Amino acid sequence: MAPTSRIKQIRKRNSAVVSFNPEKIEQAMGKAFREVRSDSDPLKLSSMAEHAVRHLEKTFAEDQIPSVEHVQNAVEDVLMEEGYFDVAKAYIIYRYEHEKIREEKKKEVIEKIEKEGLFITKRNGAKERFSEDKLRAYLLRFTDGIAQDVDIDAIVRQCRLELFDEIETTEVSKATALVARSWIEKDPAYAKLSARIVLDTLYKEAIEGFDYSRAEQMYRDAFKKYIFKGVEIGRLDPRLLVFPLDELASRLVIERDDLFEYLGIQTLCDRYIVRDPHNKQLLETPQFFWMRIAMGHAIEEKDKLETTTQFYEICSTLRYISSTPTLFHAGLTTPQLSSCYLTTIKDDLHHIFKCLGDNAQMSKWSGGLGNDWTNLRATGALIKTTAVESQGIIPFLKIANDVTVAINRSGKRRGATCAYLETWHMDIEDFLELRKNTGDERRRTHDMNTANWIPDLFMKRVREDGEWTLFSPDEVPDLHHIYGAAFEKQYARYEEKARRGEIRLFKVIQAKDLWRKMISMMFETGHPWITWKDPCNVRSPQDHAGVIHSSNLCTEITLNTSEDETAVCNLGSLNFPYLMNNGVLDEALVRETVTIAMRMLDNVIDINFYPTVEGKNSNLRHRPVGLGVRGFHDALYLQNIKFDSEECVQFADESMEMIAYYAYSASADLARERGAYASFRGSKWDRGIMPLDTLDLLEQERGEAIHVERTSKYDWENVRSAIRKYGIRNSNCLAVAPTASTATIAGCIPTIEPIYKNLYVKSNMSGEFTVLNKYLVQELKERGLWNEEMLKQLKHYEGSVQQITSIPQDIRDKYKEVFEVGPQWLIKAAAHRGKWIDQSQSLNVFYKGDSGRELSDIYFYAWSMGLKTTYYLRTLAASHVEKSTVGLTAAVSTPVQTQPSMMTAPAGPVVEPVLTRGPKACAIDDPSCESCQG
Repeated sequence: MAPTSRIKQIRKRNSAVVSFNPEKIEQAMGKAFREVRSDSDPLKLSSMAEHAVRHLEKTFAEDQIPSVEHVQNAVEDVLMEEGYFDVAKAYIIYRYEHEKIREEKKKEVIEKIEKEGLFITKRNGAKERFSEDKLRAYLLRFTDGIAQDVDIDAIVRQCRLELFDEIETTEVSKATALVARSWIEKDPAYAKLSARIVLDTLYKEAIEGFDYSRAEQMYRDAFKKYIFKGVEIGRLDPRLLVFPLDELASRLVIERDDLFEYLGIQTLCDRYIVRDPHNKQLLETPQFFWMRIAMGHAIEEKDKLETTTQFYEICSTLRYISSTPTLFHAGLTTPQLSSCYLTTIKDDLHHIFKCLGDNAQMSKWSGGLGNDWTNLRATGALIKTTAVESQGIIPFLKIANDVTVAINRSGKRRGATCAYLETWHMDIEDFLELRKNTGDERRRTHDMNTANWIPDLFMKRVREDGEWTLFSPDEVPDLHHIYGAAFEKQYARYEEKARRGEIRLFKVIQAKDLWRKMISMMFETGHPWITWKDPCNVRSPQDHAGVIHSSNLCTEITLNTSEDETAVCNLGSLNFPYLMNNGVLDEALVRETVTIAMRMLDNVIDINFYPTVEGKNSNLRHRPVGLGVRGFHDALYLQNIKFDSEECVQFADESMEMIAYYAYSASADLARERGAYASFRGSKWDRGIMPLDTLDLLEQERGEAIHVERTSKYDWENVRSAIRKYGIRNSNCLAVAPTASTATIAGCIPTIEPIYKNLYVKSNMSGEFTVLNKYLVQELKERGLWNEEMLKQLKHYEGSVQQITSIPQDIRDKYKEVFEVGPQWLIKAAAHRGKWIDQSQSLNVFYKGDSGRELSDIYFYAWSMGLKTTYYLRTLAASHVEKSTVGLTAAVSTPVQTQPSMMTAPAGPVVEPVLTRGPKACAIDDPSCESCQG
C-alpha cells in the first residue's frame, strides 16, 4: 500500500512545482532493490517508503515544498538506517550517474548555442534564434540604480545553462529571475533585479499586448478593463463599477511597483493578486491590487474618489498594509475582511458542535480562531441526563483539530486554531500534552495550537511554593467569569469547600509542579502558550460589557466573548521604515497615516461578510479594531539604536505613545462623525480611564508593583476631552499582530521582533529564497568590508557577525540576531509599548539556552512587568533540530517575591531537571503557523 503524506507538492529540478506522489518513492526503492538483489519484499518496501515520507514531514511543514533532491536524500537515509548498504550504494551511484548525464546535456545546450543557436518560442508562437545580446539588453532595462552592484554578464552566462531548444519567452524570464534570485546572498541589489523581472512577466500577463514604449497609458487603460472583467467573471464586487474608474486610473502611481523586493512581489503574485479562476491568469498589477484594496474599503463612502485616493496613498506607499484576510477579499464578491474570531463554548453538546461548525465557516473565509474550552466539565464529572461520567474536553479538542485540518482558508492557507484552557481546570495536565509527539494519538492535536489562560493567583502560588487545586467547571461555574481579587476570594472559598468534602471532583497539587510541566511542554513542543487572564481583563476598556475568556490565534486580541457574541477583530499594521524621515519617526506622516488607517479599519466592520450571526452581532455592537506595527527593528537600524538597549525601550515607548495618541484621537473623531459604538456607555473610555491608567488598576488588583514607567509626552487630556464630548467609535483600537506575510510584501522585518538572522534561506510555497540583511550589507559597504570573503564568513557563522573579528565591535553590537538579544529586552520593550495598547501584542519568546530555571524566570519577568500575553517559545535548539537531537536537561526555579531586574530574573530554590528535547518543535520559519503567515 502506497504511503500517504500531508506534503502535497514537490519542486522539480527545473523549479516547476508538481503534485507530490509518495507512491513514486516506493517505486524508486523497488527499482533499486531489483537492480541489486533481483527481488524485493512489497511489505518492506511499503514500510520503508512510509519511513522516507515521515523523514520529509519532520523536515518540512505542510506548506513547504521539498525538492526532488530532498526526496532522494530521504530515500538514502532510510536505506542506510535500515541496513541496506548495498542498495544505498547503488542508489547513490545511480544519482551520481544521472547528475553527470544532466551536466552533459547542459554542455550540449551550450555547444548548440555556440554552433547552431537555440530557438526561443515567442508569445505569439513565432520562433526566434536565442541571442545573448538580446538577453543582456533585456536585463539592462532593469538595472536603474543598481547597475554597479549586479553582474549582468554573469547572469547571462548562467542563464545559458538553464535553457533548452524552443523554450518559451515566459520561461526564459522565469529562468533569468531564478538565476538573479540565487545571487541575492551576494548583494541585496539582486533582490531588486529579480523583482523587476517578475514585474515584467506580470505586466505581460495582466496587460494584453503590453509594450514599454506605451507602458504608462496601457497600464492606466488596463485598470478599467480589469475592473470590468473581474466583475464579469464573478470575482469582483459589482459595486466597484460605480466608482469613477477613469479618475482612479489617472491617480495610479505606477513607479511604486518598484518599491517591492523579490520576495515581496513573488509572494504577492503567488498568494494575493486576483486570478481568473478558469485559467489562473493573473489579472492585477501591484497598483491595481492596492487600488482594489482601497476601493474595497471605500464601498460605503459618499465621496468615493477622494476617500479611495487617501486609502490608496497609504497602502501603495507601504506605510500601512491591511491584514492578510483583508488583502485576500477586499473588493471581492464575499468580503470577509476580518482576521480573528474568538468564541466561548458552553458545556452543552448542541453548543459544542454548533461551535465546531462555526469554526469551519470562519476558517473557510480565512479567519484565525481562538476557542475558549474552559466551560466544559472535566473528565470524571457526572452527566446527570445520562448518569455517566464525562470524558472531558480532550475528545472534543481532537475533533476541533480535525476541523482545522479539513479547512483550507480561502484556498490559500490551511485552517488555524488555538484552544485555550484556564489553569484550574481538572483536564489541564492532559491539555498540556496535546502537542506531544508520543502517547495516544487519539489524545493529541498536532495541527492545533494551545494556550494556557492563567490567573494571577496561580503565579503567586508558584512563587510562594503553595498548593493549587484543580476543579471541574460544573461545580465551580463562576470561576471562569470573574477575575482579580474577586477570583482570588471565590477560589479560596471553593478550596475550603473541597476540604470540607462539599465538592465531588477536585485535585490538590503543588503549583510549582504544574508550572514545571507547563515550562517543560513549552520547551519540548512550543505549546501551550503562556497568557494571563487578569491583566487582559483588568486593563480591558470593556470591563462593563463582559469577560475576556481567552485571546485569539496569535495572542494579540483581548475581547469579550459569550454564548451570544463571537468576538471579531479587524487588523492592519503601520510600516515603521516608511514612516521614518532623516532617521526619526515623522510625526506628521504618522498622524496622517494613522488617521486614514483607523477609518479604513472602521469601514471594514460595516462592509464585512460575517460567517456567523454571533460574530456580526458582536462586531457591530462593539466595533473593535487592531492597528499594529511592523518593521520595528528596521526603525532601530535607521536610528542606529541597538535592540538590547535602553534607547530601544525608550523608542518602543515613545513611538507607541505617538501611534496611540493619534489612533484614539482618530476614533473619537470618527465618533463625532458617525457616532460612538453601541456599548460605549459604562466603558473605561466613558469613565475617563485611558490604557495608561489601567496599569495602576492592575497594580491595585494584583497587590504588587509593576515596574513600568508611567511617563508620557503628549497632552492626553485632549483625547479625554474629545471622548467625553463625542464618545469613541471603536471599543478597542490597537493590537500588535505577527505580520509575517505582509512584512514580506513590505520588505521589512516582521512586527516588533529583532531580525531572525542576517543571512538565511527562507522556504515557503513560492520556493526557497535567500534573505540577507540589507542594512548590514550597506553598512559593511560604507566601511569597505563587503566582499566575497566576508560573505563566506557570514555563511560559515550562519548569519551571525559576533565571531567575525574583522567587523568593528559597534557593527557587531548593532547587528545581533534574535537569539543574541536577551529575551528580557524584548519583554521590557513590550511592557513599555504595552502601556499604551488597549489589546495586546504577539510577543514570541526567543531563548537559546536549555535551563528550565532561566526559562521559568523569563516568563515570571514577563508577568511581573504586566504583560497580557506571550506567543510561541522559539528555542535555538528547535531552530536547528534537524542538526542535533542531543537531550537537554535543566531545572525550573520557584521564584521568590522581589523587585524584578531587567537582566536577572528573580532567583529561588531549584527543583529537579525537567527540560528534554522532543523529536519535533516549533521552528522559526514555519509557513504553516499564523505567525509566519501574517
